[in-house]
Amino acid sequence: MIRVKRIYEAATKADGKRFLVDRLWPRGLSREAAHLEGWVKDVAPSDALRRWFGHDPEKWDEFRRRYFAELDRKPDAYRPLLDAALVGDVTFLFGAKDEQHNNAVALREFLASKLYGK
Repeated sequence: MIRVKRIYEAATKADGKRFLVDRLWPRGLSREAAHLEGWVKDVAPSDALRRWFGHDPEKWDEFRRRYFAELDRKPDAYRPLLDAALVGDVTFLFGAKDEQHNNAVALREFLASKLYGK
């Protein structure tokens, strides 16, 4: 199972392996407090795409299309996340306030399509 969660929420056993999937480190949080398996910056959207999107729900569909195209060009970046999801639960952590329109949610959708063909 792939979950998504704000990095500021407490870690739980149900999280499984926890991966930060943002390009920028979240403010006010120490690395020790994050309880991470890894920080996978390379799967985050490009700076240009992130700035264009700006968490605007009106741009969500286009953001996902552009982000998926970026991800398709770098399978070596997302492969470790796929491998982790194949052997156990994983949680993708994000720092954004918008819990529905962020790169972790889109990344989960992208990887689910790779895992399950959906």
